[in-house]
Parts: sequence; structure tokens; C-alpha cells
Amino acid sequence: MLKVAVIGLGDISKIHIPAIQANPNAELVAVCDNNESLKDTVPGVNFYTDYHEMLEKENLDVVHNCLPHYLHYPVTKDCVEKGVHVFQEKPLGINAEEGQALVHLEDKHCDVKIGVCLQNRYNESFEMLKDIVDGGEYGKVIGVKGLVAWFRSKEYYEAKPWRGQKKYAGGGTMINQALHTLDLMQLVGGKIDSIRGSVDQLLDYGIDVEDTATAHIHFANGAKGLFFSTNGNAVNSSVELQVIFEKGKFTIKDSILTRVNEEGKKEELVEDAKLPGSKFYYGASHAKTINQFYYCILQDSLDYLHAKDALVSMQMIDAILLSSETKQKIKMEG
Repeated sequence: MLKVAVIGLGDISKIHIPAIQANPNAELVAVCDNNESLKDTVPGVNFYTDYHEMLEKENLDVVHNCLPHYLHYPVTKDCVEKGVHVFQEKPLGINAEEGQALVHLEDKHCDVKIGVCLQNRYNESFEMLKDIVDGGEYGKVIGVKGLVAWFRSKEYYEAKPWRGQKKYAGGGTMINQALHTLDLMQLVGGKIDSIRGSVDQLLDYGIDVEDTATAHIHFANGAKGLFFSTNGNAVNSSVELQVIFEKGKFTIKDSILTRVNEEGKKEELVEDAKLPGSKFYYGASHAKTINQFYYCILQDSLDYLHAKDALVSMQMIDAILLSSETKQKIKMEG
């Protein structure tokens, strides 16, 4: 039985905690948050306001890092150096440099696992789409489109001011709302050669992170990518991921994978499981991702999402930000 703790009792912890409690091989024994008023959030478990104290007093196997972005790397590092496995929410850190440091951390402590929550990789629609890409039945990928048109109010940033400050969040719409879309785009498009991007603040919120971003992506295999993300929409519209092949077009929208058939009509192939409640847009794959990580700990397997798996999307964000600043195309490393 894995002894599990959660650090950070914000919005995303409400998705992690039920998944932990539902896993027969895990026991949630402690939670930690610097807000004392959250003490009774999770009945029956020990509550701490200092994670260092929790690490000293509890005999933990796994910690879920659900903290704000700027605390991802330092807190994960402290846990790993204590010999505790970490399941960390995205992003790796506030930029690709911190992401690379997390990769080095896992390499240095090869007996400790760092799993990253890129749960959309486990959505049924994307799993089928990735199989189609890998199968080659429809020829080469020639185009990839990723669209995220969401709404975030000024109050969203005022409620948690770190979200609107680059030194704490690392960025805006890209790192907070569209990171999963960038991750999936690079998985189906392949290695990236270069990116030309632009970011802006279209909303009068007084924040110093971007609320809108666009990019044109050149993949090494010759495919072209179009990325657009904004928090300036009227509502949270469905995320869209489209892959154009030499002999076909497939689209994930409204959590459904469709194919345009030979008659030019949309054919539904598979629909994702849905998460109930107001946070439905998180998708229902957190539990699958968490369960897989726990399985790998118990079986000493490496078949989970590592820090290195999440690094490319961080590098994409850095490249788009730099391209916007310099007005130049940015070559991707590696």
C-alpha cells in the first residue's frame, strides 16, 4: 500500500484527491497547504502547513505536487532528495531551464520517480489519433492545428495573483491553459525545426503575462503547424486538435475524434470519458495517469510520463515568447 500525500489544496487538488482515494493500492495519509483554514478539507488525514515538517514526520512513498508553478521545481526537488516519489502537476517549472533541471534531477536520483501530469495523452480520442499517426495508413502528416479559445475573467487573476505574474507563473495562456495542446501537437507532428510566434495582452487586466498567443511551427519532417490560444473568448470553447495527412483529415473537438470520410462527411470514431462537474474541461484522464504512475512504482517500471516527456512543450513556449520579443524565427534545440 502506497502512503500518499498532497501538497497544495487549490483547484487541481480536487481532481487528484478523489483519484488517490479510489486507487486500491494507495492511502492518502496527509495533505499540506499554508492556508490554515483548509485544515478540514480532507477529513481523516493529517494536515500540515509546512511540507518540510510533513516530509520529516510522515513515512511517505508518493507526494502529489499541486502547488503554483514557481513552487513545482523546488518542492519536487526537496521531496526527491528525501527519497519520495513525486507526481507533479504541469508545468515542469516556470520555463524550460527549470524543466531541464527537473530532468537532471530525475537522472541524478534514478531510484526515485518523477511523474508529470500530462493526462490528455491518455484521452481515448488522442490515443486513437496517435495510433493512426504511427500506423501510416493515411500517409505522412502534412499539417497540425491546435486551438484553445477560453475565457478567464479579471477576477480569476485577482483571486490568485500569482497567475498574472510571469516570475511566479512563467507565462499566461500558453503555460496555464494551452500546455497540453502544445504537448499533443509535438507528439503527432514530430521533432520541431523552428517556431515563429507572437504573444499579446488583449484584455485590460493589468497582468504581465500573455492572454493570447499564436505560432507557426515548422516540423522537421516538413509538416506545418498552426497554434492559437487565448483567454479572451466569451466562454470556454472546445479545444481543437486537427491532423491533416496526405490522405485524410482527423479532428478532436468536443472530446470526440472525427474523420472526414470519402464522401466528405464527418465520421465519429471515439469519444473521451468525461469528468463530471464544473471542471469538466480537465478531462477524465487524471485518474488513468495517476494509476499508471502508482503501478510503475509498485512494479518498478519506467512506463510513466517522465520530466523529459514534458520538456518539449516548455521549450515551445520559451521559443514563442522569444520569437515574439525578437520578431524572429526561433530554431528549436535537440
